[in-house]
Amino acid sequence: MPPNTNETIYPCPFSKGYGIPAQQAWLLLKVFLGYRLILAGLFVVLFYRYSGSSLFGAYDSQLFIYSSQSYLLLSILSGICIAWRLTSYTTQAQLLIFTDILILTLIMHASGGVNSGMGALLAVSIAAGGLLIGGRCAMLFAAMASLTVLAEQIFADYMRSFNSTSYANAGMLGASFFTIALLSYILAKRSEQILQLADQQKQTITKLEDLNKYIIQHLQSGIIIANKQQTIQMANESALRLANLAVLPVKLGDISEQLSQAFQTWLSDPEQNLALLKLPDQSEIHSRFMPLPTGHEFFYMIILEDIALYNQQVQQSKLASLGRLTASIAHEIRNPLGAISHAGQLLADNPLLSVQDRRLTEIIQTHSVRVNHIIEDILQLSRRTDSRREKLYLKPWLDNYLKNFTLEHAANIDAFKLSYPDEPLCAVIDPGHLRQVMDNLCRNALKYGKPEAGPIILRAFAIQKAPCIEVVDNGSGISREHQSHLFEPFFTTSSSGTGLGLYISRELAELNQAKLSYYLTDDNRSCFRLCLLNAEQTIIEL
Repeated sequence: MPPNTNETIYPCPFSKGYGIPAQQAWLLLKVFLGYRLILAGLFVVLFYRYSGSSLFGAYDSQLFIYSSQSYLLLSILSGICIAWRLTSYTTQAQLLIFTDILILTLIMHASGGVNSGMGALLAVSIAAGGLLIGGRCAMLFAAMASLTVLAEQIFADYMRSFNSTSYANAGMLGASFFTIALLSYILAKRSEQILQLADQQKQTITKLEDLNKYIIQHLQSGIIIANKQQTIQMANESALRLANLAVLPVKLGDISEQLSQAFQTWLSDPEQNLALLKLPDQSEIHSRFMPLPTGHEFFYMIILEDIALYNQQVQQSKLASLGRLTASIAHEIRNPLGAISHAGQLLADNPLLSVQDRRLTEIIQTHSVRVNHIIEDILQLSRRTDSRREKLYLKPWLDNYLKNFTLEHAANIDAFKLSYPDEPLCAVIDPGHLRQVMDNLCRNALKYGKPEAGPIILRAFAIQKAPCIEVVDNGSGISREHQSHLFEPFFTTSSSGTGLGLYISRELAELNQAKLSYYLTDDNRSCFRLCLLNAEQTIIEL
């Protein structure tokens, strides 16, 4: 089983600060094992090929061949352990260095001792120990190798194995071991620091890339990257949502032929970098083009912006200024209106009034009440606050709303019928604004929608992942002539209406980036549809 590449190995138990990435550590161990296999194989092959005529086993041929074969066998066993991860990295690395020091010292003795030059091979093992394990363990290996060489020299001197001994060479060899161990440790430490720095930079770059992708994918504005041939390379979720597409299209023309033509026009005339697109669902999108040069290829970025976002900003500014104006006007009208209404009431109490005059006082009272209702609606509009949107699940919200509405307006609960899908619908909107819009639509349905002919349907569903609410009544519908003026202020076909309810409802919808529309069903029933923002699609507002 391969090691976890994100793991950091601390080979030396005496130096916890020294860490090697697991993948690099096992690779170094395999390289050193390969060196051991080659060296052990050369010992065996060269001994049999040049038997008696070389320095290999010049002093003790049996000790040399036994040591060489043991060296080769242990290297093969180590290879099996490393391949199958039968032992830990630290244990395996330490065993390789320990057996190197022991067996290479025996081979050196069998070949003639320190003067044979075989002791130089121990320097490779010490350097490998510094790279593979490092820390204080590298110095430990150097000390062990030095003591082993010195012990071999003392043994050879005691047994008078050679004609001459060389303690000076053994001492210099031991000093070289310590020097090599120190240098290899410093080199390994520096390599580790470079790798850690590179890994940190890699992680930082990866995090920045992920952050950039997240921001681009969740921007309110749609982002499309395309080449000169209009082939789309990338598009974020907002672009697909604005274009009412479920999958990434191949060409710009797959989104809109108008977009494709506008892009081609911009390529020939860079000054025309703006275009207003009208999609098949009647929504309008503002598009902007800009070059996006990269190191290898030239791309173009197309930014799509929903007109509803612009309308929302305009709406907030318009409501703020309109609120201040209407509040002052309504206040000035309410005072004389109160005096007129009071005077009409006093006049109606006069017993000497004729029937015709009494009828006139009734007209005064009726229209005073109507003007007062208009003033109340205007003041309500002027008190409008900014949208404080929340995440709402429509099914429980509509259940609770309908119960409260029927209680407040003393309506029969059977006059309404709720309909929603099995899957949950989650929207983002100001709950107070949604309640105000629904109050107006449901009151109108009760008043004009002939509830006696059948229940008023409150239906929740999704269109292109956007949650929608419909209020369908049994009215005869609004004529096409009046539909174009339906959401205009003070437009009404009723003698008792103010003409502000639907206007305020649409204003509130646009303030929440929602869309309120009217259409006739297939059976000519009036239907108001409110399409909301999907709460499951996280959007970053700029």
